[in-house]
Formats: sequence, structure tokens, C-alpha cells
Amino acid sequence: MKKLLLISLIISAIACNSKPVLNDTNLVPMEGSWKLLSGTLIEKGDTVITDYTKTVSFIKIINKTHFSFLKHDVNKGKDSTASFDAGGGTYTLKDSVYTENLEYCNARDWEGNSFQFTVSIRNDTLVQTGIEKIEKTGINRLNIEKYLRIK
Repeated sequence: MKKLLLISLIISAIACNSKPVLNDTNLVPMEGSWKLLSGTLIEKGDTVITDYTKTVSFIKIINKTHFSFLKHDVNKGKDSTASFDAGGGTYTLKDSVYTENLEYCNARDWEGNSFQFTVSIRNDTLVQTGIEKIEKTGINRLNIEKYLRIK
């Protein structure tokens, strides 16, 4: 009986250390690799929707303590869509509040900033919504991103 109680306590302690996000039916971890499907930026009354399944590819990788992202054009830099972006840092997750602390970024003005998002996961889809604000650059916009888990 004591062994069963000890095993139950160990399992409970391990479960409490994970960083789950609530979805409709159960707890689902954010850890893993995610492919960005679409992004919506709303700034100063203008809305820009980007389909990340056509000319650009973007992934986000999340482990227990850090996140990273990589974006590039799908034409290998050989036309006007040529682009490459990368960044990463630490994050915190409390309930559905996900905060990225950007430590590395090829857009250096973004480094050292934190961005708070509300996240939800339903099946293999992650939706992240929040304000990106960088006072020194004048950026102040709502960002809505929809990701699909990479298996």
C-alpha cells in the first residue's frame, strides 16, 4: 500500500511540473514543432492576412523552457519573395497565457522584448493571439497566428 501511495505521489509531482494548456476536452502540451498556417496582423485599422502555405514557410519549436522560430521563402531566395527570419528565447506559460521573451532575432530591434499571447489548442491546432508592441520602433499591432502540429 505504501508503494502505491509513493508511486501516486511521484506521478502527481511530475504532472504538476508540466506546462499544459487547456483545450475543450483535456490538457494538451504546447511542446513540439508547429507549422504556421496563417497570420493576421491588425495595425492602425489595417488588416493584413498572410497564408503561410504558399510562398513562405514558418515553423515554431517549443521545448520545456525555450521557443524558436524560423521563416523563409519557398523559392530558395531566387525571386522577389526572398526572405529569412529567425529568433527565439525563453517563455512562460500559465493557464492560457503564453509569454515569449525574445532573446535572439535577426530583426535586432525586437530583441529584449516580451510578448504576451492567449493560446488555445484544439486537436492539432494552436491559435495564438496577442499584442506585439515595441515602443522604440512604433510597432503596436494585434497578431493572430494559427499553427498545425508537425508530427
